[in-house]
Amino acid sequence: MFIETNLNAKTKHGCIEVIAGSMFSGKTEELIRRLRRAEIARQKVEIFKPAVDIRYSETEVVSHDENAIRSTAVENSSNILLLSSNVDVVGIDEAQFFDEGIVEVCMKLADQGVRVIAAGLDMDFRGKPFGPMPGLMACAEYVTKVHAICMRCGNLAHYSHRLSDADKLVLLGEKDAYEPLCRSCYREATK
Repeated sequence: MFIETNLNAKTKHGCIEVIAGSMFSGKTEELIRRLRRAEIARQKVEIFKPAVDIRYSETEVVSHDENAIRSTAVENSSNILLLSSNVDVVGIDEAQFFDEGIVEVCMKLADQGVRVIAAGLDMDFRGKPFGPMPGLMACAEYVTKVHAICMRCGNLAHYSHRLSDADKLVLLGEKDAYEPLCRSCYREATK
């Protein structure tokens, strides 16, 4: 999707873009792609991720394909406002792990003329809306839903099925802990 209209317009118009989907659907890959394009356009970019997510790196946002871009890990959403002065674009990875205040933070940034791009899981492993993602999608100008491939049948997948019996909501993991599934295979797996 190409939505970078007026990259270097004289008047700053803020907006919120959300990239949502299941695990292994390419959310972070798409976030990195958009942020790199903003850097190519010589825009000042800041990238944030929740401090809890240290799976690949403490100082970078890293996709499953090992593409990376420098980032700042923050404890809560209000830190993003403090650390993003004089920027054109703010990227936020794993938005579902932030507190509900992330919606207001994104709104404030967009109102200040900042392009905000947030990526995150739209549903948790139980198939329920995840954290602040519904609120972010509701106030976003652009929402991109990306899909993985179902590991059982090969159709488009939009569920993140947890392979263990752990019921803790936040359980960081990779392919050893989760698999993307389509609706039918997810329903079958969770019977």
